[in-house]
Amino acid sequence: MKFHGIVPALVTPLTADQQLDEAALRNLIENLIGHSVHGLFVLGTNGEFFALSEEEKLRVARITVEAAAGRVPVIAGTGAFATAEVVRMNARMHELGVDGLSVITPYFNAVNERELIKHYETIGNASALPIMLYNIPAETGMSIGIKAVAALCQHPMIKGIKDSAGNFDALVQMMQYRSDDFAVFAGTDSLIYWNLLAGGDGAVAATANAVPGVVMDIWNRFKAGDHAGARSAQERLRPLRDTFGMGTLPVVLKEATNLLNLPVGPCRSPILPLEPAQAERLAQALAVYRN
Repeated sequence: MKFHGIVPALVTPLTADQQLDEAALRNLIENLIGHSVHGLFVLGTNGEFFALSEEEKLRVARITVEAAAGRVPVIAGTGAFATAEVVRMNARMHELGVDGLSVITPYFNAVNERELIKHYETIGNASALPIMLYNIPAETGMSIGIKAVAALCQHPMIKGIKDSAGNFDALVQMMQYRSDDFAVFAGTDSLIYWNLLAGGDGAVAATANAVPGVVMDIWNRFKAGDHAGARSAQERLRPLRDTFGMGTLPVVLKEATNLLNLPVGPCRSPILPLEPAQAERLAQALAVYRN
């Protein structure tokens, strides 16, 4: 597969008692495919991978592959601190029929550049599936630097990077390593249009859970040459993006998805629902999407 287009970073639907909600996950997948997304990304940060057991992760991947039924590629997050753990999970995902892998940087204990490059090279050497590097320093405490990108983009199984650092200058620097064999994706939804304008390949977009039509409008208008329309669609994401600071990730996104799109349930503890006053402010802020 080639990493390309708008790929929603799916939330993981849970029941009221915080168990995986298979029916809701399948409904979300159908909804997103119905909006003509280019792929599905599961078990990312907004998918609460950090709160799921290995068995649950494999179940999410299996359900998504089954529900997608070959209509769009499925990318699964498999990141962990230990290199061997990532290699093992990648093999399990391959057995389930996943099309691509997203590997977040090691977290909690930041490694140096030499260690980071070796980590990814070892994972790539053992992988039967294309890999997307995942850079989100605000959550992991470390960043994939430009030198590491320059080295890793040469690996035959490392096919792209999802950059969620929110630094447009760094994103632009990465474009010098973009090729037909290495994609540069925006992982910060406020930069979808700007990434495309700079020559990027698309976005892994969490906001698509709540407002898939708006996110796809950015892509469709850009590809049609309607830059004013694409930029306007990008600006339409701002009210949703501006609410994210109201709660612990990804509670606001889940509650926004419940309000604007489909039921996806709560987050897993220790993340709590918004307080009633916060929920009311969220509903007011998102009223613009009902017009």
